[in-house]
Amino acid sequence: MTGLDIIFSKFGANVLKKMTNKITELFGIKYPIIQGGMVWNSGWKLASAVSNAGGLGLLGAGSMYPEVLEEHIIKCQKATTNPFGVNIPMLYPDIDKHIEIIIKYRVPIVFMSAGNPKTWTSTLKNAGITVAHVVSSTKFALKAQDAGVDAIVAEGFEAGGHNGREETTTFCLIPNVKRYIDLPMIAAGGIATGSQILAAMMLGADGVQLGSRFAATNEASSHEIYKNEIVKSGEGATALTLKELAPVRIIRTKFYEEVQKAYENCASKEALAELLGRARPKRGMFEGNLEEGELQIGQSSALIDEIKSVQEVFDDLLQEIRTADFRFQSAFTH
Repeated sequence: MTGLDIIFSKFGANVLKKMTNKITELFGIKYPIIQGGMVWNSGWKLASAVSNAGGLGLLGAGSMYPEVLEEHIIKCQKATTNPFGVNIPMLYPDIDKHIEIIIKYRVPIVFMSAGNPKTWTSTLKNAGITVAHVVSSTKFALKAQDAGVDAIVAEGFEAGGHNGREETTTFCLIPNVKRYIDLPMIAAGGIATGSQILAAMMLGADGVQLGSRFAATNEASSHEIYKNEIVKSGEGATALTLKELAPVRIIRTKFYEEVQKAYENCASKEALAELLGRARPKRGMFEGNLEEGELQIGQSSALIDEIKSVQEVFDDLLQEIRTADFRFQSAFTH
């Protein structure tokens, strides 16, 4: 049995043919590749392009007013006949309005994060919506499973944006969560290449979620300056900070330096909150302000060398999976 047979025995013999496994069947998609619902990146153009390429596109509702989310859902429904979903951070103040809109327009899939999964899971499932929940530890994976979600996204601290306090890497998190849950599991955090997809599935994942790789695409709604910063970022370009508020991985820009100076001056939690203020992510990612903005991105940015179309990203990922499988087979045939 070859490496691809092991990984994609659930999918079929050829990675280029239609794959079927727990994730593809659950979401009704061709490939078990999900685009992260990133604030200021994940508008209808990106989500529909990913869904049209065979993955699952997600609208990033965390940076949308309810009326804006409604507009993006309508446009996404017109741009693709394939399934797409909405990602909602549960800390969002108007989450009840978002839920109403999602149910109204019969969005089939919702990814929840940053909150208690029991709060909205039953409401969404009673409306016929498939629910996934993002977690950063086995403890919270078990809580999400108990809450009745349909799938778990286990995200290592390599991921960009808001993150877990545990600082568990994806390579350690995935096999441990797999030991304790029975639900379909999606690996996230630091994944940007086909070989990483293969590795994540070797560790027990049924699918993967990619954020940074899709942020650096033509279809992402973020600013070109921000996209170019992703491409320029090398190893060590990002850092996890502001754990007293909500841990977030960002590029080491002027704003990050200001945060570090605040720490050196023993700033209180309140002082850090005042420094963060409002709209930092919008200024950085959507407006391209490298001085005052917060540029959320993951460690996988070091693996991203070019801004591409979504279809080109999918083509690359599938080719990289084939190449990685060849290396896997070669290593174990002697």
